[in-house]
Amino acid sequence: MKAMIFAAGRGTRLGKLTNDKPKALVIIHNVTVLEIAIRTLVKYGFDRIIINVFHFADQVISFLDDNKRFGLNIEISDEREELLDTGGGLKKASWFLDGTEPFLLYNVDVLTDLDLSLLYKSHIRTGALATLAVRHRKTARYLMIDKHKKLYGWKNIETGEQILSGNVGEEHELMAFSGIQVVSPEIFKVLPDKTTFPIMSAYLDLARTHDIFTFEHDDSRWLDIGRPESLETAEELFPNLKY
Repeated sequence: MKAMIFAAGRGTRLGKLTNDKPKALVIIHNVTVLEIAIRTLVKYGFDRIIINVFHFADQVISFLDDNKRFGLNIEISDEREELLDTGGGLKKASWFLDGTEPFLLYNVDVLTDLDLSLLYKSHIRTGALATLAVRHRKTARYLMIDKHKKLYGWKNIETGEQILSGNVGEEHELMAFSGIQVVSPEIFKVLPDKTTFPIMSAYLDLARTHDIFTFEHDDSRWLDIGRPESLETAEELFPNLKY
């Protein structure tokens, strides 16, 4: 199965830790977060992987080559000329991901024990265009999800800004996106005619005419390791990283 790891970001939230290296090579338990992401994907059967690079891209490529790409079919999507955001990054990697089977998208700064095979099976069962992993957690920006578990909109509770994909007043709840998603290759036929854009903005538009489902995983551990303080939390929450 195919997967993409989003690893091109500058990692600015990590401050000094990314002054001389990419966030993908930040260490937890003496292991880079990129290796953790790769081994997590492999554990659930994703053995054909593409990784986008931008910030200190040479270091990421050298790391993969030094580790003989972990014996996998790992390709690089090079964004050094222009950082494309998640939507643009996905479009650039379409040559690798397009085909007949759904693929998984995984943010490199996510740490979780979510069973990715359950997420994948849920996507297959519904036949959705995309299935987004979500959970109840505190954040500023929430996805709005209707009673059928479909994407209904987006809301920033600090600014009050919101974008609706469904009918005004429809029953919904607020949940946070987990940075993991399964997508059908049909997505490449309907993505915006843009080079750089966030994938979530595309989903909010597409949810008006396509099924964008969500997959709740409150029963698993999850952590955004994009901040320095979260790295310490990671070692406590995941004391024994095994694959």
